[in-house]
Order: sequence, then structure tokens, then C-alpha cells
Amino acid sequence: MLSLLRSAVAAVLVAGTLPAAAMAPPPVPLVQNTRQMIVVTTDGWDATRGSLQAYTYADDAKGWQAEGAPFAVAVGRNGSAWGVGLRPNPTDEGAQQPGDPIKQEGDGRSPAGMFFLGTAFGYAAKAETALPYQPMLASSYCMDVPDSKYYNRIVDAEVVGAEAVEGSTEPMRLDLHNKGDVRYREGFVIEHNPGGEAGKGSCIFAHLWRSPGEATAGCTAMQPEHMRALLKWLDPAQKPIFVLLPRAQYQRLQRPWALPTLPPRSEAAR
Repeated sequence: MLSLLRSAVAAVLVAGTLPAAAMAPPPVPLVQNTRQMIVVTTDGWDATRGSLQAYTYADDAKGWQAEGAPFAVAVGRNGSAWGVGLRPNPTDEGAQQPGDPIKQEGDGRSPAGMFFLGTAFGYAAKAETALPYQPMLASSYCMDVPDSKYYNRIVDAEVVGAEAVEGSTEPMRLDLHNKGDVRYREGFVIEHNPGGEAGKGSCIFAHLWRSPGEATAGCTAMQPEHMRALLKWLDPAQKPIFVLLPRAQYQRLQRPWALPTLPPRSEAAR
């Protein structure tokens, strides 16, 4: 009995030395039934490179568990900025700080926040993924023209008409329109600005990079083997979500947004 008492006292003393975050139970996902999360963190709003880590929600006892090792990605050529998605929203008091950049069409920034995923896409007729898959055609375009009724949608010019895609700078078969460009050979849609609010940014994808570390117009780019692994892992039944945040903002919002614990900087991909 005395030994049990001593053990209990020792446990209390050890617990008293731990930070509150270490003692708190794992956060339950903010989005109901979400069990997969892709997290991209950068070193600041103007950083053009980041680290991607995938997570699976094990259960309410274990919380978010890392899926594989983190790897390097490229983001917008001008960094990132608050986007329009699941988060932030008007109830997120303190999420956006004065002076934080806000995503706008053509600003060269990747949208920051929390987003659902859309369809996978690519040049091939099919792909090894459970996500809904849309093969891209020579006539496929994503509309980045703010006053278009198809703004922020991938459309087929043969269906909507050639006039409807005039002004788009996003042909989805880049290999056919830009000398064999591989970037859209494999990818998936990040559902930023799903309501198509004019000027708030459009055509945000995860896709391949043309050369290692090359910044994007606002998407997240990576090596082909990493994209293939993500596409194979992602399961729409698990309601996957995509999070992109500068590291300082991530740490501030980790508890309110029920986000996973980031790997130490020494382990994060660079």
C-alpha cells in the first residue's frame, strides 16, 4: 500500500512538471468525421517553400498521427495569404491579425487556412487514387477571369464554348499548351473560394513542380513520387482536409483549430 502511495505521489509530481499542452487530451478534429489531414507550414507569409506532413486521426485517445515523413514543397512566388475556406471564418476571433495579407486574384500567394479537397486530375485517363478523378483534355481550362460565370471552375471549352474560356491563363493540359510542361500531369484541387467570390482567388491546386523548389502562382507543388503517394493514400470517405499556414500562425491556432502537433524543426523537410 505504501509503495502504491509513493508511486501515485511521484506521478503527480512528474505531471506537475509537464507543460499544460502535454497533459491535455488530443484534440478532436474540428471538422466532423475528418480522419485525414495534409499540413503545409512555411517560415512566414513571404516564404516560397514549405514542409508537408500528412496525418491520420487514429482515435480520440491517440489523436493525430504522422503518416510517413515530412517532405519539401513549393508555394506561391510571393508566399501565402489568408484564403477563403473552412477556416478562418468570422467566429475565429484572433485568427487574422492586423497587417496579415489577404488572398486576391493574381497576387502570386498560396491561400492560407483550412480547406476541403476537390477532385484529382491529370493527363492520364485514370489514376491510382480513391478521390474522384477528372482526366484533363486539350479543351480543359480553369477559369481565373473574375467576371466569368465559370470563375474558379474547371470547364471544357467544347461544352461551354470557346468564347466562355477567353482570357483564361489556366489551360489544364499544360503539356499541350506549354512545350511538354509536366506540372498538371498529376494533382488535386484545393477548395479555396468554393463559392467563386469574384477576385478572391481561383484555380488552387496541389500539383507537380517543374523543377525542384520552383515557386508557383498560388498552388502547392512537389515531387512526382510524393504526389503519387498522397493520391494513393487520400480517401474521400475519411473527409480529408488541407491546411496551409506559416509556422507562427500554426502554433497560435493549433489548439483552437484542433491541429496536429508539428514535427520538430530538425525533422521538418527543407
